[in-house]
Amino acid sequence: MIRFFHKVSDLDLMKLYLTTLIRWTPQHVFNIFRKTAKPVHILFCMVDHFEPGTGGVTEEVEKERVQGLIDKYPDLARNHRDSTDNCPKRTWFFPPHYHRLGNLKNLVSLCEKGFGEIELHLHHGKARPDSPENLEKTIKQCLREYGIFGIFGTENGRKRYGFIHGDWALGNSRRGKFCGVDEELEILHKTGCFADFTFPCLNEANPALINSIYYAPENLGGPKSYNKGLQVKTNHPLNKGLMLIQGPMRWYFDGLKVRILTDGVCNCDINAAKIVDFWVGTSIHVRGKPEWVIVKTHTHGAVEDDVVLGEPFHNILNHLERKYNDGTNYILHYLTARELYNVIKAAEAGKEGDPGQYRDYLIKPPSYNSSVDCDEASHILNRLIYKTYER
Repeated sequence: MIRFFHKVSDLDLMKLYLTTLIRWTPQHVFNIFRKTAKPVHILFCMVDHFEPGTGGVTEEVEKERVQGLIDKYPDLARNHRDSTDNCPKRTWFFPPHYHRLGNLKNLVSLCEKGFGEIELHLHHGKARPDSPENLEKTIKQCLREYGIFGIFGTENGRKRYGFIHGDWALGNSRRGKFCGVDEELEILHKTGCFADFTFPCLNEANPALINSIYYAPENLGGPKSYNKGLQVKTNHPLNKGLMLIQGPMRWYFDGLKVRILTDGVCNCDINAAKIVDFWVGTSIHVRGKPEWVIVKTHTHGAVEDDVVLGEPFHNILNHLERKYNDGTNYILHYLTARELYNVIKAAEAGKEGDPGQYRDYLIKPPSYNSSVDCDEASHILNRLIYKTYER
């Protein structure tokens, strides 16, 4: 089954839960009474923190996890379609410390067949704090080495990438742990990052501005510069700072208990249809465009394969397609992270009509090539990674 919520039990997280209650409640009341034009377009995107070697497993298990994805995902995806006959596309955010054993090359072979795209996931500053210089060099080297497989889309000939921070520690937000670089957002923007997809999370790193698509200040002279920002609005292009694209985070009652719902998909006992309804009902959207509802979800697919490659995820997709794709009240779109960003930018520019036509609005699709003879990261990239990250 599937876990989408967390029990309110840890006193260290009570502040976060209280913030969620306070901030979500007025949003929820407003959504109840707001009249939204029909049909409502549901923009569904799943991002996967894909870490095949997590847990210190053997090389055999690591390779089995990748092969399991390659064997099972096409069958799952082919059984589902959105309003324009697109199968669900996953976006694998892949960390460079698992660029070994042919993992990345094998993942590219799945993308070649149209089942998804690859973006950048980075763990750093774990053994010791990273530096701005080392971080920038690491990202640029990732772009070079991932790029030989055709990974990453382009805008005006420049490589652009989506980002998820390891251990949720974007912008050195976890009291110096798992990062070390206050200027991280500035470096991401400088090196071609189009958006961050890290949040929500249930720790001190979570931004105060929940359930929002917004531009975060890049450098305020300290950590967690993204805590607040300027929301993306229609007919109001900003391009100031790095865009953060968040998944749903809200409270609900389970009997007399208050629970917190996030965008995570993993193991537990909960009704999938009910949670999908909660996701959609959270109504994340570009301001001024409430009829384009964004549902960004996340998983750690290499270790939650029983959920996201099996019946539980089928149930999610079945409910989306039954309830949110009738063509009159709702129209469903399966999007990659890059495609979702493009649609958001189109909304910001005031574009109208079917959002699906803007999948490639600014950033053009990658041209994947799994025939490249490269099974692992270079010594240069490994040296940069392991300056601050434990093996």
